[in-house]
Amino acid sequence: MPATDTCVRNARLADASAISRITEGYAGEGIMLKRPVENIIEHIRDFFVADYKGQVIGCCAIAFYTVKLAEIRSLAVLEEFRSKGIGRLLVEKAEAVLSEEGVKEVFVLTLNPGFFKRMGYKEIEKEYFPQKIWRDCTNCPKLMACDEIAMVKTL
Repeated sequence: MPATDTCVRNARLADASAISRITEGYAGEGIMLKRPVENIIEHIRDFFVADYKGQVIGCCAIAFYTVKLAEIRSLAVLEEFRSKGIGRLLVEKAEAVLSEEGVKEVFVLTLNPGFFKRMGYKEIEKEYFPQKIWRDCTNCPKLMACDEIAMVKTL
């Protein structure tokens, strides 16, 4: 089981291409927005990666909206490593860092609510997060037909 041999760490610039490749697969399926390497490099300090024997097999990022509210996003795991606990490790790392920063509430927009429900998240209306809508959603091609589910967790 790779979860036992996997470490979750802060992303490095050298990981940007691997993060892009992993997220590109999800973007191709319409599950997340495409993130070019340049964008990932610009935001590299917001990313965590799952490293399995020297290979980046998963990633996620955090985004701060207020001193008490943040988002976990860009959660992606290589297909051959899915359903092995890697996503959970990434989310737990992100939550730990957010908690250390004093964030009280974390949210996600997801097409996989079951995963986040098992991690203690609860469904909520997207309108609860106007900061997210104004910052990110206005540029999304799915804006008028968003199929993502908003979920929140108190840390």
